[in-house]
Amino acid sequence: MSETSTASDPAQAAQWDLTAQISPHLDLHMMFPLLEYVDSLITAGLVPYTHGDVAASRLALLRPTHMVDYAMDIYRELHGADAAIPQEMEAQKAAVYKQQEELRDGCIKFDELCKNEAEKTKLIAAGQWNVQSVSESKGISAEAIETYRKLAKFNYDCGDYQTARDMLENYLSLHASPPKPEADDDEDDVDDRRSSSNKEDNKSADENTTVGDKSMYYLTNVDPDLLQILWGRLSCEILVENWEAATVALTACKNAIERLAATNKLTPLEALKQRTWLMHWSLFVKWNTGGSKGLESMVELFFTERYLQAITTVAPHLLRYLTAAVLLVKRRVAKQSDSARGYNNTGLDSRRLLKDLIRTMQHCDYTDPIVEFVDCLCVKFDFDGAQEKLAECRHLLETDFFLCKQTALFMEEARVFVFENYCRIHNKVDLSTLGQKLAMDEQAAERWIVDLIRNASLDAKIDTEERCVVMGTDVRSTYERVIDKTRDLNVRSGTLVQNMENVLKDSRKEKVRRARAALEEE
Repeated sequence: MSETSTASDPAQAAQWDLTAQISPHLDLHMMFPLLEYVDSLITAGLVPYTHGDVAASRLALLRPTHMVDYAMDIYRELHGADAAIPQEMEAQKAAVYKQQEELRDGCIKFDELCKNEAEKTKLIAAGQWNVQSVSESKGISAEAIETYRKLAKFNYDCGDYQTARDMLENYLSLHASPPKPEADDDEDDVDDRRSSSNKEDNKSADENTTVGDKSMYYLTNVDPDLLQILWGRLSCEILVENWEAATVALTACKNAIERLAATNKLTPLEALKQRTWLMHWSLFVKWNTGGSKGLESMVELFFTERYLQAITTVAPHLLRYLTAAVLLVKRRVAKQSDSARGYNNTGLDSRRLLKDLIRTMQHCDYTDPIVEFVDCLCVKFDFDGAQEKLAECRHLLETDFFLCKQTALFMEEARVFVFENYCRIHNKVDLSTLGQKLAMDEQAAERWIVDLIRNASLDAKIDTEERCVVMGTDVRSTYERVIDKTRDLNVRSGTLVQNMENVLKDSRKEKVRRARAALEEE
């Protein structure tokens, strides 16, 4: 199957479209960027939908929100520029402005305090930037602060994501306990003598001050309500496309979920749902983070046991993004593994990535050209089938919102993957045959392999007389093989000891229970 024939079939794009599977796990506002991308694909003729379909979907999504002006624009786009706006929309617009003013009036004093950076900084330095202290010193009630939170949510529903983000930052800071800034080294001697008498008191006060968790904006404690605020902060960062801050917010949500699950404040079913949402939201962050660090951290997250369970049971369609990410980071991880004897900064092991991926594929009821491409190469060793699937992958990548920017890089890494697997079972490969496997002509294949050998330090050479690639032998020492086999021995031993302790503890409890039951019967 050629790439041209594949790219000209919009019906297949609809078959591979995951919007319906992803949307239940996203916030409503996150759907608008996805629909805008579908609109651009319609213009390019890559999908079988119409602009009217997208406009109708947008209008349906806008109904529960307060984005009334945007809804009116979409209504005119759908029904014509001269169409009369329904009375219910006009009434909703008036109600939105009225409610917004009421919320602003209800928290105006706290809003002004948040905008007064000098006064806010003074309260933070004095350790008085919390709900109780602000209420006592500034006369701002807890109800006003709660109204401020409601206004942040209201602004978010109006589409003012930056304002909502700033307000949620202020709200979270009330529940945070960051470390106090260190004193300047250039203080005057007079000030030093004046403060020396109070050092002991300040030291004891600092010792009693609990510093919050840095990975969760220095929150000292978290509950389901604060978790919702963290979700709101993450959503705002995503929608304003502040990917660095979104990475921090994503980590905060993850740690909060795990802490609540560990303390039984979330039921196992609720925790599963939260983790599923986190993985879907992470697609926006990880696929837009510069470099491959974002994808490496995504792979590490998805392969974590609890999150892998969510993929196999609730969201098997995420296998597409896990598979694509593994192919994109595999070579980078391999280089790090070679330089560190199997370890690297992300905790990933290049030798296990594909094994874990194939194992996950066997437990997921999902398939698409990307997944089938890996299956053809690593399970079936069907290089002709892999070539066909690779041609289909290009069109899938171009029509996927998250993967589209990585199309060229993915195709390059996929060709390297084909080359590596084909050469793994052949010591000498004819250039014309290899070019067919890579969907390239012989000269282009030769240039590509020369660049690959030069840039990737590949142990191979080209025999120009016989027009073939000769692979070098990869002989690993006994020492390296022993290290690979025993790498996780400490972890496995520790797990075994812990399991044995749990079994013995349960056994002792059972003996005590039986003894008590026997005494009661006597």
